[in-house]
Amino acid sequence: MARSGIYKSEVARARDRLLAMGHMPTIDAIRLELGNTGSKTTIQRYVKEIEEESGGVTGTQVSVSEAIQDLVGRLAGRLNEEADARSAEALALSAATSTRLQGEIATLKTEGQNTRQQLEQSQRSLADEKVSHAKTQEALSNKNLEATQLSQRVVDLQERLASEEQHRQSLEEKHQHAREALEHFRVSAKEQREQEQRQHDQQVQYLQSELRKVTDTLTGKQQELMRVQQEGVRLIGDLSRVQAELHQAQEELRKLRPLKDALAFEQRKTEELGQKLVVQDSANQVLQATGVETQARLDALLEKNQRLELDLAAAKAAVTAQEAVVAGMLQRLSATTPPGNSSKSSSKSTS
Repeated sequence: MARSGIYKSEVARARDRLLAMGHMPTIDAIRLELGNTGSKTTIQRYVKEIEEESGGVTGTQVSVSEAIQDLVGRLAGRLNEEADARSAEALALSAATSTRLQGEIATLKTEGQNTRQQLEQSQRSLADEKVSHAKTQEALSNKNLEATQLSQRVVDLQERLASEEQHRQSLEEKHQHAREALEHFRVSAKEQREQEQRQHDQQVQYLQSELRKVTDTLTGKQQELMRVQQEGVRLIGDLSRVQAELHQAQEELRKLRPLKDALAFEQRKTEELGQKLVVQDSANQVLQATGVETQARLDALLEKNQRLELDLAAAKAAVTAQEAVVAGMLQRLSATTPPGNSSKSSSKSTS
């Protein structure tokens, strides 16, 4: 390793050794003799001082070539100094550039870590949103199943009401036949009271038995209508509960909208996450459309239930009217029965 500085005495001894060996004491030769240490400019300055101290005798002995070599040595020294200065400047610039690049690399690493953390948070939020969406979809499927079951129950009730309506029409036909028979019996009684008295009594008994049967049948139908009304009330309660659950599902969908906005903000950062959010928004719209359809079905069920109640009220009114008609017929029959025949019938009943 070269020393940081040399002395004038060392330069003088190296010069003397070169002269003793018969070599020219040039700047490069002296520096090589010193072990490649020392600046050429310093060596040149020391050589010049030594020559001045020696009285210039040696200087007269220096040839032209040595002067040229001395000039070249001094130029080389200056070049080396400039090269050293430029090398130091380049090293300083390189060190500053390296420091700046390391700072930028550290900043980029920090930003990369922050971006990675934000992406992981977005992925976790998306996973939570998927789980919530799956639960909402499952609840909506259950509500649709319940609505389908209710629709089937309403269809069954409608079929039962249709059957009851057919039976009621059959009873009305029987009553019509009975009224026609009574009218025919009244005309026949006017013409042949004495001959048809026995048949008249049998007809009255038959009508009374038929009336009892009709009354029993009407009582059973009234009980059946009461059960149908209770079933309708229960269906209304089920429909109200389904509507409340549907409203709750809609509230949950509205609560999901702020989360959808947050996901839309993350969508501007990564294209993949944005596509997933678009799919999620489409799924929410499908859920809302399904909820609207379910609400429409529920409204239709309510309308059908109201129609059933109206049909039940009409059936009750028809039964009441039929009872009034039968009672009036019995009163007319009693009024048209002769007093003698009444006494005979009473005596017969007494015997």
